[in-house]
Amino acid sequence: MHCDIVIRHGALVTPAGVIRGDLGIIGERIAAIGPDLRGREEIDAAGKLVIPGGIDPHVHLQMPAGAVTSSDDWYTGTVAAACGGTTTVIDFVEPTPTQPSPVPTGEGYGAPSSAAAGEGRGGGLLPGLAARRAEAEGKAVIDYGLHMTLLDAAPATLAEIPEVVAAGVTSFKAYTTYSFKLTDDTLVAGMAAVGAAGGMVLVHAENDAGIAFLRKRLLDAGHVEPRYHPRSRPAGMEAEAVERALALGEAAGCPVYIVHTSTGRGADAIARARARGQAAFGETCPQYLVLTDAEYDRPGFEGAKFVCSPPLRTAEDQVALWAHLAADALSTVGTDHCPFFYACQKDLGRPDAPPPFNRTPGGMPGIEGRLALLYTYGVGAGRMTVERWVEVCCSGPARIFGLTGRKGELTVGADADVVIFDPDREVTLSRAVLHENCDYTPYDGCQLKGYPVLTMLRGRVIVRDGQFVGEAGEGRFLVRGSK
Repeated sequence: MHCDIVIRHGALVTPAGVIRGDLGIIGERIAAIGPDLRGREEIDAAGKLVIPGGIDPHVHLQMPAGAVTSSDDWYTGTVAAACGGTTTVIDFVEPTPTQPSPVPTGEGYGAPSSAAAGEGRGGGLLPGLAARRAEAEGKAVIDYGLHMTLLDAAPATLAEIPEVVAAGVTSFKAYTTYSFKLTDDTLVAGMAAVGAAGGMVLVHAENDAGIAFLRKRLLDAGHVEPRYHPRSRPAGMEAEAVERALALGEAAGCPVYIVHTSTGRGADAIARARARGQAAFGETCPQYLVLTDAEYDRPGFEGAKFVCSPPLRTAEDQVALWAHLAADALSTVGTDHCPFFYACQKDLGRPDAPPPFNRTPGGMPGIEGRLALLYTYGVGAGRMTVERWVEVCCSGPARIFGLTGRKGELTVGADADVVIFDPDREVTLSRAVLHENCDYTPYDGCQLKGYPVLTMLRGRVIVRDGQFVGEAGEGRFLVRGSK
């Protein structure tokens, strides 16, 4: 077979394991995997890993959050993703709620306010979807999908769910915290409607009442510095809400995906649900696997760089998360990439009088370093195999979110989203290395061994040796099937 492009001599990480061979591409698809392929263009991958393009199932690009908007738009954020070896992201639609909630005040929100979220995106789920797609079209440089946010369970909202699924958005996010949280009765009603339509519900699981109590007690005592943020959202607040979300999903007959699991207790709950046969999935993030709550003790206001919800946790939680990730109790690693500039956004423009921890926009950058961080701290540290690394970063998200056959695997017929990864390349992360539109990186100084050197989207090279060579608007919206 004569191919357009052949990647030769690499170690291909395939569903059948790691094999030595060549990968042939014709047009936008993988056409052949085998020895001694020939093509019009040949790329030498000797000594390198050849893996499917990464899928980041949890990002927030160009997202309103109260008075500020996340600093990466659809262009800058997807360029950064591509440079890090990610060729597909799944972002969110935040439509105007049918039953409006008040704008959150004093919540350290890392999610949109209901008022800001709907601004310019139309009322209802389908108009919100159309408006969000319009924001990405012409800007995204890699392919993208969307999750739909459920801000209420009004009859009109629930009636739209089958149409949203038919439009290719098969996952719906709900919150158990913030002022736009769903109460148990509305959450289970939404889960039942989503499950009946063949979809899945993603849950940001934290106990809102407990957090509100702890936050008020801290603020009333004058404890306003960033180091008090994790004390307002302790591990028990996640563990309880994870258990509750899983129980409601089981009652409703709906698959449940717990986003950004940060604690060993939360991961334990997901492991128990999976062991008893429930359709339950857990996601964690690089920040919980690499960083700890010690970052909040940095001098001055520096700890605000790490304010996110759930917060960074203890070293013991980190050990537990790695173990659950290796054992498949946690199925994916997404970044929850939600960047805000340290200056003028994290400090709300008041550097001389920085806001208390509950007013600091919650979220951190991380879309670019995911593959390399997981390789260094996972594969390189002996915590997971190369095959498991590809599973949690590529094929697992594809399978869970209805993209298998097109994305996430090196298989004949799949999109030729391919990354050449040099396991010996040493990189120290810094703002000078990364392409994220943010004035800091929480991973500054992390010394990595293993880094992507080439990224292809549907058979076209878009990143070579750390330089983006693609074009705005090359990314396509992905119509996803039910799991």
